Amino acid sequence: MTDSAPARAARPGSVRGPATRLLAGLACLTLFGGCFNATATAPQSQGSGKRIALAMLQPPRSGLTPLSDDAFKLSRWATAETLIMLDANGEAQPGLATEWKQTAPKTWVFTIRQGVKFHDGTDLTPERVAASLTAATKASPKPRILDGVTLTITHDASTVTIATATPDPLVPQRMSSPQLVILAAKAYAGKAVTPVGTGTGPFELTAVNGTSSATLQRFDGYWGTKALATGIDVNFVPDGAARAAALRTGTAQVVEAVPVGQAASVDQALIHEVPMPRTNTLYLNTKKGPFADPAVRAAARAAIDRARLVRDVYEGRADIAEGLLGPALPWMAGQRNEAYKGLRDGHRAEPAKVDKVKITLGTFTDRAELPEVAVLLEQQLEAVGFEVTQDVREYQYIEADALDGDFDAFILSRATVLDSGDPVAYLYSDFACEGSFNISQFCDKEVDAALKAAAAAPAGEQRRAAIAKAEALILGNDAAVPMLHERVIQGEASGVTGVERDPRERALLTAKSTVGS
Repeated sequence: MTDSAPARAARPGSVRGPATRLLAGLACLTLFGGCFNATATAPQSQGSGKRIALAMLQPPRSGLTPLSDDAFKLSRWATAETLIMLDANGEAQPGLATEWKQTAPKTWVFTIRQGVKFHDGTDLTPERVAASLTAATKASPKPRILDGVTLTITHDASTVTIATATPDPLVPQRMSSPQLVILAAKAYAGKAVTPVGTGTGPFELTAVNGTSSATLQRFDGYWGTKALATGIDVNFVPDGAARAAALRTGTAQVVEAVPVGQAASVDQALIHEVPMPRTNTLYLNTKKGPFADPAVRAAARAAIDRARLVRDVYEGRADIAEGLLGPALPWMAGQRNEAYKGLRDGHRAEPAKVDKVKITLGTFTDRAELPEVAVLLEQQLEAVGFEVTQDVREYQYIEADALDGDFDAFILSRATVLDSGDPVAYLYSDFACEGSFNISQFCDKEVDAALKAAAAAPAGEQRRAAIAKAEALILGNDAAVPMLHERVIQGEASGVTGVERDPRERALLTAKSTVGS
């Protein structure tokens, strides 16, 4: 299943009325033990230095091995760390590496931070870093950030050298992936990599209770600023009504992903909307059928009322899309200047007048809002002369047909920034001639050249400008119609401070997180 499927869906249920939401919440409170592990996260007394109770959406899928998507949990609990951190613009910042440089087109050298202890008391060394990274390169399956990437890792007394098979300007950004956290040697002693007691973060993971809960304690030997909270009590709560109820009652002080359908039942001062690097997009089949004609694609684009989708389906808790990349990448707004608009609009066809043009519209049920989006899109498209036939299935039964080009149009909720914090991989996979996820069946030499230039550009302003040019060309061809950018709703109890609101879902609780009065 791709990242377009409901891996970390922020809205597991369809939109429901206030009465239905209230009944669900009351049922959860009545049978609270069945909805939430109240024992593990009993309300703590307020005040600095207390424990934080955290309710998370999904339980571990792979025993919390960092070589899987479970790595993001370790990062959000501040228990395991990487060589590099990313700032809001996706630029590399020091982590367990204090500095780095590219010494040759295919060689990067990282200086390893001194004075760092693992939770088991052993020292962080270049040898240990090299061993952790080498283990990731040899894992089966590989961590997603290393797909198609070959790394050779060596070390000396103070540095680690990473050699790539081809020039790669994003090696520092790759090293920021939570799937490349550095753990103590004993983490790799068994068949599965274990993060229990083997990280370097301000909190030590001390216990994991299967898919129910986890416990972390403050690590007083941390190399950086000591944690204000004494520990974290984590409960995995897939039921959205239970998570909302935990926030309302104070059973959890921090709640990951309050569903849109539950948000109205919670004190609005306790919820915070975080823009996600996920765009709800209408992909148009540019190879065959009615949308092979650019003017017909333009007619579909012109017919879509994005504001109504945001209002009626997402209850206003989403952002109207101005492009494929949304507010989770704040630098992109500044790139959409007059030159960008001229490039985009100069490639666009004038909308055709359509009359009884038959199209098939596909989407999937796994993300509950998408069928609702399809209903509204059908109405909007038919209002301008299209005749729409919907095909809605579970994702596992529709992905192959979508990739084969069996639909004229397909609605997808697509992650636009993957593990490196960079959107080029997404743009290439979806819109390059050889892209592996090219639902639009789109192929354009000018776009391919722009994507190649973006991939080769060094991190920073030059790369951002190249990405913007590629986006403008893709939108100029109406290969896809971005409709809205999703948000996740994060719950924080009164008095909680220092909690991260991270669009990349890497950070949540940190050394600065605390429960105040």
